[in-house]
Amino acid sequence: KPNAYIVKLKGMEIARGELMLDHFLAMNSGTVFEEVPGIETIEPAFGLPALWIPENEREQAELNGYTVVDAVSVLATHLTEVIKQHAAEILGRQETQNLIDNLAKTHQSLVQEVVPELLGIGEIQKVLANLLTERVSIRDMATIMEVLADYARATKDPEILTEYVRHAMARQITHQVLQGGTTLPCVTLDPALENRIVGGIQRTDHGSYVSLDPDSMRRMIASLNREIEKLANQGYPAIVLTSPAVRLYFRKLVERSVQGLTIVSHAEIDQSVEIQIIGVIKI
Repeated sequence: KPNAYIVKLKGMEIARGELMLDHFLAMNSGTVFEEVPGIETIEPAFGLPALWIPENEREQAELNGYTVVDAVSVLATHLTEVIKQHAAEILGRQETQNLIDNLAKTHQSLVQEVVPELLGIGEIQKVLANLLTERVSIRDMATIMEVLADYARATKDPEILTEYVRHAMARQITHQVLQGGTTLPCVTLDPALENRIVGGIQRTDHGSYVSLDPDSMRRMIASLNREIEKLANQGYPAIVLTSPAVRLYFRKLVERSVQGLTIVSHAEIDQSVEIQIIGVIKI
């Protein structure tokens, strides 16, 4: 029988899976033409149905069209995905300070311009956490700090600063969403919907939010789900393209209702990319 394992963060369970160290995991990637016997399970990183098979069945499973990986790779992949999903929670003030200290070794003037004159460690941490929440890498700390140096005099709002950073990281974000291709299949927002969102933006001392009436929200989410299904039926990931002024607020509206979305703005996509609009989200 498989052995269960649990992944915890700050004492709380955030993931679990099963392993058979002397077996291999066989996953059906859609090309299997003949099944092999095995112990049914769920691949832990992406939740796909799979089988635990003994080593002597590995070659036959691969010939039959299965994707076969060893148990250690299964665990490593799962842990990697868990870290990506919860990176924003793992990044604290001390980790942020460490990143800034490392950057200061090569960009001392830049760091001194930003910290503490313009922003504190906590404010920078929030910007980095915002990026990580949407799976944008923060390896390029120099670019991130350059943007903060340019815009932190105008605003201290971490969400607005995050949007400026995303614009500066357009090449990286483009590479991430294209996944090696040259065309970006996506759905976009109807201009009337974008205007409705902009008109519903409310700004307070504690940040900004969007106010839409319940009926408009219901119709927007229903339309979004229909358009995402169109993408899925054609084998495309769920990517929504918006105008730069709307991206942040649209994400706030839908993040709790629809999971697995990638929301990007025109300012984050390289001009050389061909955009293929599959559908339009409307109210």
